[in-house]
This record gives sequence, C-alpha cells and structure tokens, in this order.
Amino acid sequence: MRLLKPLACAAFTLMLTGAARAEAVKVGVVLPFSGVNADIGNQINDGLKLYLKLHEKDLGAATIELIDRDSGDPTGAAAKTAVTELITRDHVQLLTGFAFSPDAIAAAPVANQAKVPMIVANAATSWITNLSPFITRTSFSMWHAAYPMGTYAAKDLGCREAAVGYTDYPPGKDSLEAFKTGFEAAGGKIVDEIPMGNPVQVPDFTPFLQRVKDEKPQCFYVFVPSGNHAAALMKTAGDVGLAQAGIKVIGPQDLIPDDHLQEMGDAAIGIIIMGNYAYDYENPANEAFKQAWHAAYVGKSRPNGFAVGGWDAMAAIVSAIRSLGGNVDDGEKVMAALKGWTFDSPRGRIMLDPVTRDIIQDEHVEQVYKKSDGSLGVKVVSTIAAVKDGCKELKVGRCK
Repeated sequence: MRLLKPLACAAFTLMLTGAARAEAVKVGVVLPFSGVNADIGNQINDGLKLYLKLHEKDLGAATIELIDRDSGDPTGAAAKTAVTELITRDHVQLLTGFAFSPDAIAAAPVANQAKVPMIVANAATSWITNLSPFITRTSFSMWHAAYPMGTYAAKDLGCREAAVGYTDYPPGKDSLEAFKTGFEAAGGKIVDEIPMGNPVQVPDFTPFLQRVKDEKPQCFYVFVPSGNHAAALMKTAGDVGLAQAGIKVIGPQDLIPDDHLQEMGDAAIGIIIMGNYAYDYENPANEAFKQAWHAAYVGKSRPNGFAVGGWDAMAAIVSAIRSLGGNVDDGEKVMAALKGWTFDSPRGRIMLDPVTRDIIQDEHVEQVYKKSDGSLGVKVVSTIAAVKDGCKELKVGRCK
C-alpha cells in the first residue's frame, strides 16, 4: 500500500490537470509591455483581447485563459525566459504575440522542443517560420512589402538609384535584401546601404538622412520599427528636407502607423509605402473592427496594423480551438487545423499558406495625403493581389 499511494496520487493529479485543460485553453501572450516599444505591444494585445471578447461564443464549450508576459527590450533574452516559464510552469498549450523578430527567433527552439504552436502576430523576419514546423504567422514578412516595392520603385516611380536605410537587426537586414532583390531585378541600382541604430532605443536619424540627401538618389527606401522610431524618422526627414531635395521616401507600412500618423504632420505628406492595412481602408470587416475598437477602448488611439495583427492571430486561435473541439494538447493537430485557414480580416481576405505556414494577402501601394479637414489620410494607389512571402518563393538565403 505504501507503494501504491504515491501512484494513486499521481494519477489523481493527472486527472485534475486534464480536467483543468478541458475547462480552459491556456494561451501565453509574449509582448513588449514596457520600454520604448510598449505601444506596439499594447496595440497587438488590445487586438487579441478585443477579438476574443467579441467571439468567445464561437468557442463552444471551450474557454481561453490568456497569460501575459513582458518581453521587454527586443533582444530575445526576456522572451526566451518567458516562453520557457509559460511552457514548463504555466503549461500553456499555445503561444502568440511576438512583436519583434529577436523574440520570436529566441523562443522558437523552446516551443519546437515542447511542440507548442506559436502563432506569430507580428515578428516579420521571413525565415522565422522555417525555424520550426510549430510556427505560423498571421501578420506578414518583410518580403511581402519590400520585394514588390523594389519592383514598383524602379518601374513606376522612375527611381534609377536608391539608398536603403534600416534598423540594424534581423528584419531590417531582411527588408534590405528584399527591396534590393526586387529593385535590382527591375533595373535599379542601390547606391548606399545604411544601418541606422538598433530597435532598443530611438537614434538621432539626422546624420543618416543627411548622408542620403548628399548622395541624391531618386528614392530612399527605409525600414525602422514602427511607433516611436517611425515618428522620429518622419520628423527628421522633414527637418533635413529630403522631399525638397527631390528624394522620394518609400518603405513598408511601419513608416506610417495609424496611431502616430497625425503627429507626423506635413513631413509625412506624399510618403509612398507598400502595406496590407490602413485605418482608412473601406471594407465591411474594417468598419466593424473600428467600431468595436472605439467602443471598447474609449479615448485610446486609433488601431493600427499591429492591432489588426493581434485581431487576426486570435481569430486563427479561436478557429483552431473550435475545429478541434477544445482539445489542443496535440500541437501537430493544431498546426494541421491552421493550414489553409482563411479569414475576412480588416485588411481584406487572408489565408495561411498550407506549405509555408505564412500569410497570403493583398499588398497595396499607399500614399499619405491631407484631407479636406486638415488631417492626414492614407489612400490606396494600386493593389497586388494574393502576395506570398517572396523569400520562400525565390528560395533566398535562409529561406532555402
């Protein structure tokens, strides 16, 4: 009997654990809730929670328990610790969030070993999804915007030469490679490649932008983290006078986050970007999303692309839980349920590629303009339908 009692207790504990898991699916949310990038983390988190609040009924008998963890500065260290604790101590069955690539990259081997699915809501370095078969992404990769922008800049904007500025970490380097590949294939020439600080703190962009002004390319393609980095960059571009020098500032949608657009002022007018979401999009899903956002978050800023990334990530999670009847303990079954998933997002129709586990979505050439009421708006100039991640399509570098 002395030998049987511990075994009986262990079995009883396992039954209790199983019962607890049947009651609530535990989802770990890893985002920057502190530091210079907290506004990005909060936008994603607000999008996640708003979708869940409005669609809990879609789960049937299942429920979701969200467990938030702060990834802090985007070095990857805090995110790896958070994911390790979420899996080993909190016993989460799913992970989401991951605003920055270093965080997703550091967390990937931990999630892979535990076979816990990661639904990435933002981190955009293309090859992140190659790190584990348990990673999918509902946002975008740098190649979704940068590669077609390279082609567009050379063929449609008449840019024979371009300089590239980028924040010096994985997605910045990825953005450089993607734009350069598209631009040079279309006949353009890159005259300079400028690393511009890191994502941990906002640098003084003046020397970098003055260097571009002195070089006089027709286009300056630039990637910086959205939020405070983008706001500082736009102000500096106006102070240095790039537009007056005849240099077109172009880039991904990170340059003009909707929650910072108005404070950028006239310096942002005329900026051309390639993106998948803007507050001004006119479609039923976006109108419903904006109405729900402003009702839930009275007095908060506009939702931006990060908020939509969170909204869509939670939509994918809810869909997988519903299709599996609340039983998501088998990570392989969760990933199978997500392959080929389609959704009418505020950005338009999206799909998870069943082969690459990355997003397929429309990309739009957009331009900032001044509305009749004096506020800044974003208009769609042209659309490229159903864009896949170009890095994987072309099998470039670590995407091979």
